[in-house]
Amino acid sequence: MSLPDTLKGKLNLPVLCSPMFIISTPKLVIEQCKAGIIGSFPALNARPAEKLDEWLTEIEETLARYKEENPDAKVGPYAVNQIAHPTNDRLEHDMQVCVKHKVPIIITSLQANPMVIEAAHSYGGLVFHDVTNIRHARKALSMGVDGLILVTAGAGGHAGTLSPFALLSEIREFFDGPVILGGAITKGNHVLSAQVMGADMAYMGTRFIATEEANADQAYKDMVVSSSASDIVYTNLFTGVHGNYLRGSIEKAGLNPDDLPTSDKSKMSFGSGGSSKSKAWRDIWGAGQGVGGISGQTSVADTVAKLRDEYDTARQQIANGQ
Repeated sequence: MSLPDTLKGKLNLPVLCSPMFIISTPKLVIEQCKAGIIGSFPALNARPAEKLDEWLTEIEETLARYKEENPDAKVGPYAVNQIAHPTNDRLEHDMQVCVKHKVPIIITSLQANPMVIEAAHSYGGLVFHDVTNIRHARKALSMGVDGLILVTAGAGGHAGTLSPFALLSEIREFFDGPVILGGAITKGNHVLSAQVMGADMAYMGTRFIATEEANADQAYKDMVVSSSASDIVYTNLFTGVHGNYLRGSIEKAGLNPDDLPTSDKSKMSFGSGGSSKSKAWRDIWGAGQGVGGISGQTSVADTVAKLRDEYDTARQQIANGQ
């Protein structure tokens, strides 16, 4: 395994929680880290920009107290997602704040950015970059990222179309560093499967939408629990980049999920913190094809405990040849 030394032995489960727009806030991140996995949030969730410093302080101080009170507990580090897009006019400011707090892990999306990479490396931080294909993976590695997050077919939000088997296998032909695999991973045995395939960690987002701590409407959580893979629609209409969304939320917005127009990627905008499509993520809800594996709403602690049980059971079954 190629897990970074700074992460070895510090997790209860090899899971990096994906940063979800609107949904991921300090409340969710803190509970994810306390459960022994890596919590994350998009920097753009902290609005206005000055809020980011407050959020990082809250996360760090809360986790520090928890560690002091529970010295034997495994507490995961946290990560901040930076949207490296020309229209994100907060990027430089947000990275300055991340450098101030020495954020352990920076997740970059859309583009691998030299400024972000250099800034994170200046204090020993790690940079993991989202990719959906080989071309993007090679480019990110050439720019100096520390690891790759493979966002494959079936993942929530801005997902790719390649099979996780295909993309991971090809990546491992030329990269032996940290790889995190995402794409419809909702159970503990899925996490183990990702490792068996050659990944170091699993990337999970949808599984945590239906948790008590997630900053999502109750109707959103209920829809995640009641939906199945057939209720996921793949479209670029809402942000300009293809992503997976809940059919029910599209219908609720008065649109026909089976007859959606295409959008112009060049119109994608993150100026001052968010998509130019005001309905995206707020009213049109993202989710991955793994929704069918989510049966109810629980706390983050209980969710991770169940994932760990499923993970351990799967390992034991393999050991026993079952």
